[in-house]
Amino acid sequence: MAMHLSSAAPACFAVADPRARSRKVRAIASGDSAILKVEEEKVKLGSSDLKVTRLGIGAWSWGDTSYWNNFEWDDRKMKAAKGAFESSIDSGITLFDTAEVYGSRMSFGAINSETLLGRFIKERKEKDPETEVAVATKFAALPWRLGRQSVITALKDSLCRLGLDSVDLYQLHWPGVWGNEGYIDGLGDAVEQGLVKAVGVSNYGERRLREAYEKLKQRGIPLASNQVNYSLIYRKPEENGVKATCDELGITLIAYSPIAQGALTGKYTPENPPSGPRGQIYTPDFLTRLQPLLNRINEIGDSYKKTPTQVVLNWLKHRVT
Repeated sequence: MAMHLSSAAPACFAVADPRARSRKVRAIASGDSAILKVEEEKVKLGSSDLKVTRLGIGAWSWGDTSYWNNFEWDDRKMKAAKGAFESSIDSGITLFDTAEVYGSRMSFGAINSETLLGRFIKERKEKDPETEVAVATKFAALPWRLGRQSVITALKDSLCRLGLDSVDLYQLHWPGVWGNEGYIDGLGDAVEQGLVKAVGVSNYGERRLREAYEKLKQRGIPLASNQVNYSLIYRKPEENGVKATCDELGITLIAYSPIAQGALTGKYTPENPPSGPRGQIYTPDFLTRLQPLLNRINEIGDSYKKTPTQVVLNWLKHRVT
């Protein structure tokens, strides 16, 4: 998830629905920030009844001090995250994706992302009770978590941090080392208990995706989504059967890191690579080799008076429709 609205802001991800026709996405960029105005219908997640905005905001960086934020979290970054949340809502992007591990102590974070998102939602609704926010969060398939009840217990803990009675989308963050059947049973239980509107998975390959789909189908519950890394420079879902399987089964593909954690926006250069662990991925050598593509993205953007972010997201949007 990669399109930063400010230096400490969350990232943008795209919801792909092969049955949907999207409308325009406008971006206004100034300095180190960007605001996207979404002018489109909401799309359904898979065969569920849940409808969400085509673009979503990922809250991975909120409260994190292990991968983002130069290993520190302060008032300035808190203010930036809150500003990003408000700008997103004002711009029509109302789907927010978080996870129990984002910013948590288990991942050496400063404050849990779910806690921050819940706080921002509460403060917004105090000013505007009509504000609609769709919340997606994730279950961490940790080795010591066994059985379906572990999913329900973790979900209730997430709801407590979020300050909500239910969430719109609950996802398995990654396949477990073992216990995956129990985790899928837990997702079904969460739906039947009214704790979630829809369920999905994340980082699932073709085989496990099919298994999850079939197991939930036996209970009459649709597998709504599979959230995977997918962008102009990371095309594995096209190569490993995941995208084709999602298309075949009617599962919505949610693309995270659609602009490669900022690398496709032109924000970073060989002389100015990202800091922290991302600098080990997007190295000066990598960014040098990326430059011809960035030049082409800029050329296309200039031709249509669009930003690089718009060009890259537009490519992805049409790739999955």
